[in-house]
Amino acid sequence: MSLRDLTRLAEKRLPAPMARIITRILARLWPLSASELWTLASLLFCAGGLWMFVELADEILENESRAFDEKLLLLLRSADPADPIGPAWLEHAMRDITALGGYTVIILISAAAVGYLAILRQWPSIALVVASLAGGVIINNVLKYWFERPRPDLVAHLVEVQTLSFPSGHAMLSAVAYLTLGALIAQVQPRRRLKLYVLSIGVVLTLLVGASRVYLGVHWPTDVLAGWCLGAVWAMACWLAARWWRSAAGQLPR
Repeated sequence: MSLRDLTRLAEKRLPAPMARIITRILARLWPLSASELWTLASLLFCAGGLWMFVELADEILENESRAFDEKLLLLLRSADPADPIGPAWLEHAMRDITALGGYTVIILISAAAVGYLAILRQWPSIALVVASLAGGVIINNVLKYWFERPRPDLVAHLVEVQTLSFPSGHAMLSAVAYLTLGALIAQVQPRRRLKLYVLSIGVVLTLLVGASRVYLGVHWPTDVLAGWCLGAVWAMACWLAARWWRSAAGQLPR
């Protein structure tokens, strides 16, 4: 479909003011290459994720998220605050899943990936993995001590925790690690379905780890939402930096 066809379709289906806006946007975007469009979409994704994080942080500072957080935590408990809903095996499964977002598991998986990339001499990819994880840890810890939000006291903690609550380190670091590694693996897959499958695995693991933190009572839901937002943004920002590095080195088409 050509630009003229899209313009006519917009003029036919949309109100005149909106059609003019859409036409102008299409006229600006149409000449861009696929790589440029991907970069633009990635920057918009980062901007949107940062905006969501700022909104969540603002609600937490003004204590406007308390009702939502408490309601969702209590929905995951029976009459006894120490007893989560569901069968006993679900609690055990959540304990196992939450370990996937801990430092030990993430460091082991990342070290294995770095070793594999070192054998292939993929130095930019190694730098991406190391920078994304190290930066994610630093950002998360700085923000935890900046906001100083205590852990939930409404329900019992079903796993041991020692740090502050906002944003969730498990949610953020799992997003950084699994999305970054998923993107690296998907990059070398020849088929689109395989790319989508690998990326989907990274997303699902990230969501499961974050959900487990709320289920186990060690994080407010908004802690996890903020961790997801910031982790995804940081992973995307590191990926964009790696693409720029490769493009500057002549490894990618400009």
